[in-house]
Amino acid sequence: MSQEPYILITADTHAGASHAGYREYLDPQWREAFDDWRGGYKNPSQEHYGSKKMRNWDYGIRNKDQDSQGVVGEVAFPNTVPPFYRKSIVTAHPPKPEDYQRCQAGIRAHNRWLKDFCAEDPVRRAGIGLILPNDFDEAIKDIEFIAKSGLRGGVLLPLIPPDAHWLKPLYHPAWDRVFAAIQDHGLVLNQHTGQGIPDYGEGVVPESIWIQDVTFYGQAGFRHLLMAGVYEKFPKLKYILTESGCYWVPAILKQCDRAYYAIKSGALGEMNYKGMEMPLKEPPSEYAKRHCYYGASFPSNADLAGIDEIGEDHVLWGNDYPHYEGTFPYNLQSLRLTFGSMPDARRRKILGLNAAALYNFDLEALKARAAKVRASGDSSPARRNPPRQCVLSLSRRSAGGVLSHGDAGRHRNCRYDDRLSRRRL
Repeated sequence: MSQEPYILITADTHAGASHAGYREYLDPQWREAFDDWRGGYKNPSQEHYGSKKMRNWDYGIRNKDQDSQGVVGEVAFPNTVPPFYRKSIVTAHPPKPEDYQRCQAGIRAHNRWLKDFCAEDPVRRAGIGLILPNDFDEAIKDIEFIAKSGLRGGVLLPLIPPDAHWLKPLYHPAWDRVFAAIQDHGLVLNQHTGQGIPDYGEGVVPESIWIQDVTFYGQAGFRHLLMAGVYEKFPKLKYILTESGCYWVPAILKQCDRAYYAIKSGALGEMNYKGMEMPLKEPPSEYAKRHCYYGASFPSNADLAGIDEIGEDHVLWGNDYPHYEGTFPYNLQSLRLTFGSMPDARRRKILGLNAAALYNFDLEALKARAAKVRASGDSSPARRNPPRQCVLSLSRRSAGGVLSHGDAGRHRNCRYDDRLSRRRL
């Protein structure tokens, strides 16, 4: 096994400004309306005030936290509530026509803020810029800004809910101009689970349904882009779905291939497809092999069990910082539990090298940082025998065996059972 320090790059973090911080990044004509909006805004998650909230934007806190876990690079998705929104854009419904201009001002404020945030440490940070699906001409302008600003994370492509009738679905040919702009600027096409879900309303039952449906709708963009022939038309595009796991990929691709072959053959049972022609020259699974990546974040053992079928070059680790459901501040325990028996070369790819290749991180600069972090403490994820206390605390069974910390990150009743400090590793 190589003695080189691990290059840990989390392909799933979240960042954003405070409301006060966003104000200066708004176009001046929107600031008075922003002040009125801010005066009436009530944060539904006031328990996040304080140091937890500051992790979204405070340079010193973020770097100290990530360094303490051996993490030297991060891909930054949005997190805080942009101006004129009711919730984080990662889970927000697309704006309706009457709200579009205000929301557009809000996401542009975020993109300007993100430019400065990443410029504080361009070696460490790859920021993902925002666009809206309401107006493709304006979306292309935002893509140009993202590219010129050096936001290496690329573009967060909105997931379109089925009840957003005022918007075109991602498989509509009108989106081709947007995909062309993303390809031509050499940007990554990102999606993140949490969007694309119908508006179920408020209350405990709608929330329980949201929890169950979030995965299905999160995967919709993956399927729609494949079946629409987006990668046939734009062969340089790279796509990643983040905080999604990856155990589901083989089964979904088999479904896509089945639909492809059914239409190609002209029938599926009593369904007649004669005269129809798919916009694909190959089965969808072949395009996925070349173009699709999976931000598995804190993967479970079940996610990693199918990695040979998915491809070890296409899976990326992330700690979902600063979210509670992520693995911070237990990254190292999680990595040792989940990746301890994996071959070293594969482990290095998933934990950082794949992200470096996809998002164009400077590996030489990160190697120096990784060596410095390792010198300050044991930050290696390669230890094969996790502490007995950690194993015992996660002894609940799942279909894949003992729950890993990837599983624990998805189950709060397990997440807080392991209170081992970094010193005990």
